Amino acid sequence: MTDFIESGQRTIEMETEAVKKLSSRIGIPFVTACETILSCNGRVVVIGMGKSGHIGNKIAATLASTGTPAFFVHPGEASHGDLGMITKGDVVIAISNSGNTSEIVTLIPLIIRLGIPLISMTGDDQSQLAKAACANLNVSVSVEACPLNLAPTTSTTVTLVMGDALAIALLEARGFSAEDFAFSHPGGALGRKLLLRVRDIMHKDDEIPSVTADQPLQDALIEMTQKGFGMTTIMSTDGKLIGIFTDGDLRRIFDLSLDIATTPISEVMSITPKTINQNMLAVEALTIMENSTITALIVEDDNHNPAGVIHLHDILRAGVV
Repeated sequence: MTDFIESGQRTIEMETEAVKKLSSRIGIPFVTACETILSCNGRVVVIGMGKSGHIGNKIAATLASTGTPAFFVHPGEASHGDLGMITKGDVVIAISNSGNTSEIVTLIPLIIRLGIPLISMTGDDQSQLAKAACANLNVSVSVEACPLNLAPTTSTTVTLVMGDALAIALLEARGFSAEDFAFSHPGGALGRKLLLRVRDIMHKDDEIPSVTADQPLQDALIEMTQKGFGMTTIMSTDGKLIGIFTDGDLRRIFDLSLDIATTPISEVMSITPKTINQNMLAVEALTIMENSTITALIVEDDNHNPAGVIHLHDILRAGVV
């Protein structure tokens, strides 16, 4: 009976050892590949057949999302029209474990004729592809994890890691930032966390709960109930923010037996409301709320005038977390 655990562990150990050996191969060819791509005015075009093609797709996607415009072209389709997608100014990364894949070898003269730099990832530095490239990234392995030594397993893992090494080296060389990354991922949670500003989701204008300092507590309670934020801003007659009254303040004065119809809100308001700038990230607003154990914040514009209100639920609905 197959020992599944032993088989799984053996595969992981074999591939881990193969990946470790890559470090010693990061040398002049790797530097040449990075410099070639950095000087490219076009896109990086990744090609590969079979499993190498699947890995190439992933490498192209990683490059594209980390600041290096890239896309994948199937070499078989390239021979039947898609070669027109590759233009002068581009760089081609060709992936082939043998380095002699016919569909790729067929394209080499055409790539060279166009004057397009060719970078190869092969397991044989004496192959046709490696010899034609300006830089060959050695992704050779001694044996596949497949016990038949046939199915691409260790070799594809090593190639993928080499692609990651290339992408990250380029990312660092470009000074690619987290915000740059977010622009490539606007639909994901990371993109929302790094791009969504308070001003994008805050409530403004008539949605802001507001009373003046001379209004009675009763008016403040009505405003809080109607607007549903559990708080109201307190404004001066000239439109300046001078305080806040919250559900918490209401609980604290509950035992004072105040006449809500006659007590001015200015007598029970808090005079140090927490505020945030409208240009802050929504995730920063969330952090302030969590640290202060509150559920709403007053939003100010660049002149420190009240511009809106943001509630914890607004941030959660936006999918920031």
